[in-house]
Amino acid sequence: MDRAGLVRSIAAAQDDLITRAQALAAGFSRHDIDHLVAVGRWRPLARAVYLTDGSRGEPPPRRCRIRAAVLSLGPGAHVVFGTAAELLGIAGLPRRDEIHVALPGRAAKLARVSDPAIVLHQLEHQPGTVVQVSGIAASEPRLTVAEIILREHRYAAVSVLDSALNRGLLTAECLATVPALIRGRRGAVAARRYLAEADGRAQSPLETRTRLRCVDGRVPPDALQLEVRDDDGYLLGVGDLGWRGPRLIAEADGRDAHGTPEAAYADRRRQNLLVNAGWTILRFTWQDTLHPAYIPHTVRQAIAALRAR
Repeated sequence: MDRAGLVRSIAAAQDDLITRAQALAAGFSRHDIDHLVAVGRWRPLARAVYLTDGSRGEPPPRRCRIRAAVLSLGPGAHVVFGTAAELLGIAGLPRRDEIHVALPGRAAKLARVSDPAIVLHQLEHQPGTVVQVSGIAASEPRLTVAEIILREHRYAAVSVLDSALNRGLLTAECLATVPALIRGRRGAVAARRYLAEADGRAQSPLETRTRLRCVDGRVPPDALQLEVRDDDGYLLGVGDLGWRGPRLIAEADGRDAHGTPEAAYADRRRQNLLVNAGWTILRFTWQDTLHPAYIPHTVRQAIAALRAR
């Protein structure tokens, strides 16, 4: 294979990226690399890391930028905190542009960062706590979650815990080991409370936030993912949050899960079945969770009205 083919093969396995060291090892000279950058065929994304498909005018994908950050910092570099959660598919944190990368000890002190979006952390992580996600080194799920809940406020922290449990990245047994992992660290007292509130039945951060608003407003649901069946056992629908006594269901309407016409039609059909079976349906959006009193007040009013019938 010629040097151009070798570079294409390497870049194809890492989001069209090549490092300067990899290009030199493949037989390119420094002059060759600088020329490719100068004519726009290669685009610098991080220190000594280039996007080989430089002709594209659009911004590179997020995963490409994350990989470039890790490649630019060399052996031992791995993503942590929210960036690791993002790669692992753990939801619950607000979208941020920063790319959090860790290096151990002296390597972190000597590292140079050219991209202002890269936040470098000096962290010593034990062998076995770093995994590969699509070929990018990242802190493993338990460590990622533990480090996030030490730093985030309650709603984000519990959402992250719920997401990791719901997606099977953590088990209840694994979660039980987190208190020992965070013992003595700043934020550990609050983080232990967040662990006690985690519930993997929540299927989205919106469901988590809706539940927490109800808990804070002293109208906690007595069921999550409540199955409603008719007298013959036929499943009519599953409610996100349920209060079985008054036969009340609250639905958390997220943009992704309910945003298509097909999803809206399915929601309406399901709601009609549930209403005809004697259930009352409330629907809440992300915006509703931003107002502490709105959701619990609405639930409390609905329960009072149903009990007065």
